[in-house]
Amino acid sequence: MFWYIGKRLLQSVLTLFIIITIVFSLLRLMPEEGYLGAAAEKMSAEQQEVYLTNLGLRDPLIVQLGNFYSGLFKGDLGTSVTYRTDVPVTTIISEKIMYSLLFGLGAVALSLIVGVPLGILMAHMKGRWLDRLGTGYIVFVVAVPAAVYYIFIQMYVTDLFNLPLLFDEYDRMSWILPLTSMALAPTASYAMWMRRYMVDELNKDYIKLARAKGVKERTLMFRHVMRNAFIPMAQYLPATILFTITGSIYIESLYSIPGMGGLLVDAIQRQDNSVVQGLVLIFSSLGIIGLFLGDLAMALVDPRIKLGKGGSTR
Repeated sequence: MFWYIGKRLLQSVLTLFIIITIVFSLLRLMPEEGYLGAAAEKMSAEQQEVYLTNLGLRDPLIVQLGNFYSGLFKGDLGTSVTYRTDVPVTTIISEKIMYSLLFGLGAVALSLIVGVPLGILMAHMKGRWLDRLGTGYIVFVVAVPAAVYYIFIQMYVTDLFNLPLLFDEYDRMSWILPLTSMALAPTASYAMWMRRYMVDELNKDYIKLARAKGVKERTLMFRHVMRNAFIPMAQYLPATILFTITGSIYIESLYSIPGMGGLLVDAIQRQDNSVVQGLVLIFSSLGIIGLFLGDLAMALVDPRIKLGKGGSTR
């Protein structure tokens, strides 16, 4: 286990280093006018050159990258250039992360509460009306672009239930539509996979043998089928939670939620590379951590899985 954890940590750090380096290098290929913002029209060519030199953009790329990592190891992600001039990136992100955290955890909780029981009921009532209804919902969510039903919910459900159109942190009712919209896709995913894994378990020989011996259906479902069906989902649950916490870029922009998703859109539009780099670092780290925790969760839920050297490793 310790050998596996050490190996995965090393791989995760290397992957994160590659992602950050590529993003940093690509951002440096962007037009330099974005660093000047609205002040570009008021600055002479000489003033612009001095300004860009002070930002370090005239240094070789390897030097700029070294300066970035040097600051990163000290907890310094740089300062905003155009989004909020001279404000530390860590300060900007810290003001936004709580909204993404609250909405992300709320959406995950809602999707688990609805999606897992729905998948269980669909498997238990395979081929009946609830299974068909749930399958229709899953197909709709998968087939229809998310932007379509997000806009539909905001335009029509708002009027139908008299809910606020935009987010207001002091109005609890304004949390309902963004949370519901953010939970739609994860709910369909949990229901689909839970149904699939439970149906697979129900068709196995040990279930048929247990039924032949007279084991009660409730005992069979809760002690055996559900437990074994949840094992594959355990791998993806941590990654799903961490990805959702980062916030939905489209939903945060649609409802004017001041979270990290909307911040990324604004930073890209204003070409604030320092803010973009900080957000990419956070999003990438959460994604890598999620995949790592997923493998550990699989080993904890299923003792048959061994992480490490040997023939039965993953």
